[in-house]
Amino acid sequence: MTPLILVTLLLSAIVTAQERAVDESTTVKVFLLAGQSNMEGHAVADLDHEEHYNGGRGNLKSVLADEDLSKTYGHWVDSEGRWTTRDDVFVSYRPARGPMKAGPLSIGYAVHPGAHHFGPELEFGRVVGDHFEEPVLLVKTCWGGKSLMEDFRPPGSGGEVGPCYRKMIEEYHEAIAELGDRFPELKGMKTELAGFVWFQGWNDMYVEGALDAYAENLSNLIKDVRREFQSPDLPFVVGQTGNADNEALWEGQRAATLRPEFKGQAIYVPTRSFLRDPDDSPNKGHAHHWFGNAESYLRVGTGLGRAMVTLQKRRP
Repeated sequence: MTPLILVTLLLSAIVTAQERAVDESTTVKVFLLAGQSNMEGHAVADLDHEEHYNGGRGNLKSVLADEDLSKTYGHWVDSEGRWTTRDDVFVSYRPARGPMKAGPLSIGYAVHPGAHHFGPELEFGRVVGDHFEEPVLLVKTCWGGKSLMEDFRPPGSGGEVGPCYRKMIEEYHEAIAELGDRFPELKGMKTELAGFVWFQGWNDMYVEGALDAYAENLSNLIKDVRREFQSPDLPFVVGQTGNADNEALWEGQRAATLRPEFKGQAIYVPTRSFLRDPDDSPNKGHAHHWFGNAESYLRVGTGLGRAMVTLQKRRP
């Protein structure tokens, strides 16, 4: 072996070792996003059938055609009209129907197949991704038509633990255990659960006693998730179910975040002002899904993300 070849091999080994050291010292900031159908995502990106999607009114393409809204959200489309993708934010989501979805953040991490819908994760991921130098992973665990009173019932509320609570915990652990397989870019990196986002509430309007118990159940959910992940100060963000005109539900959501034991570590995000006219939206009859309006979901995601960044700045 010539001296030149030997030196080249040694330099290559040093560079490889340095790259490995960087990877292994990098901590992925992980956020658990949980809830029901509005966390699943029903915002319409580009579907524009006149009968089924109101001619595309209120979808993402029409939103980005608006000059003012394009200044705020134009980062989701490139100069050739293609949806953009983040290379520093990743999503893990197992829909109730269809295959596992895992990859870099873009359009398509919704309950529907293909790249035609999105949820709050889109703008939430953008906001927290801009905040952190480290890579960000969003683990979505959400199922449509589920209540906090029964389906997500936490252990601290007594009675039978809700199947969705158990599934939420299980799917989070699976995502972390399979990190390198689902995301080769993150292989070998450490993970830190940095926050929890809760966007749920519609079904509790239709379960007896659920509204009166909402604040207590949500408080128990916060404490039980913190206990499960051994993170006593885990930041919590709760999004108002602003598409449901129900003061009792909103008060339950807000009240939980104001409890003394969560002071400075939980934020309630009002979203009612993000609701748009059904006639200006893709799904005119779907009030339970924000009428599928893209602007509504974008603004919800931005609000949730900004609240989470606020809580991150308060952490030691």
